[in-house]
Amino acid sequence: MGEQGPEGSKKSRKKAEVTKKSASAKKTGTARKASPAGKTASVRKVTPVKKAVATGASVAVEKAAPAKKVAVEAPAGESRTALVRRARRINRELAEVYPYAHPELDFENPFQLLVATVLSAQTTDLRVNQTTPGLFARYPAPEDLAAADPEQVEEILRPCGFFRAKTRSVIGLSKALVEDFGGEVPGRLEDLVKLPGVGRKTAFVVLGNAFGRPGITVDTHFQRLVRRWKWTAETDPDNIEAAVGALFPKSDWTDLSHHVIWHGRRICHARKPACGACPIAPLCPAYGEGETDPEKAKKLLKYEKGGLPGQRLKPPQAYLDAGGRPAPPLGAA
Repeated sequence: MGEQGPEGSKKSRKKAEVTKKSASAKKTGTARKASPAGKTASVRKVTPVKKAVATGASVAVEKAAPAKKVAVEAPAGESRTALVRRARRINRELAEVYPYAHPELDFENPFQLLVATVLSAQTTDLRVNQTTPGLFARYPAPEDLAAADPEQVEEILRPCGFFRAKTRSVIGLSKALVEDFGGEVPGRLEDLVKLPGVGRKTAFVVLGNAFGRPGITVDTHFQRLVRRWKWTAETDPDNIEAAVGALFPKSDWTDLSHHVIWHGRRICHARKPACGACPIAPLCPAYGEGETDPEKAKKLLKYEKGGLPGQRLKPPQAYLDAGGRPAPPLGAA
């Protein structure tokens, strides 16, 4: 036992040293492994974020970005909540000024509205309304217009301008309606925009006024006014649609479009807005860009606000009851 004591003691010390080295090695190994693992964990945390940004880029541009920009682009000192309240108040005020606001294209069915809206590009609704009676008298249905002689259609559409391109569009969309939709105008956005000459603006006019489905019509008047009112600084129609749509309930979109467009045609003109005759002047950040003298501003008013005929040959009764006057037919003195 006495001889084994020292040996046992030496063995114990060696075993302890080995154990200590092993433990140290494990610690070192663990530390070395922990570092890559930490890096890997870090990469794993970052990578999904990068992927999410990449895959969600188009969504952010189309939907989220305009809504965020609205808050940033609000007038100095105006919060997003205040912007929403001001925008909705403007719409309420305009609804009182134009309680009879309606689409200013004459139509009796979805097909007529679709064709008339396509023809209204880069011309007035009045000119379209003076032209379409002759067109629909000769070609009352998609089947008729689809089989029409292009040269004859061009002669009818000549007063609308760009008559060759518009002829191709109305004949092309008529053929598509016959071949793909049984001669009926579809009531879905994704179907309408597939038709020749039909974009989102035209589609929303048809959906909102022929099918009762809410949509925002971003025409030149709408674009001009919402930027003047600082609802958005966007210039792309789709982004304007998204930004303004975020300020209002969906149920308001169609009537909102009518109110804004009517105001743009009658009072808030592109070159000489009649600021002195504007009912929403206290709410407008751009007040003063036009004539502020009330008497001079009244002379700038157009259509029924200036005592002149409107753009429809056959306007709704509510418009006539409010003192509106129908437009003269084509060729009238």
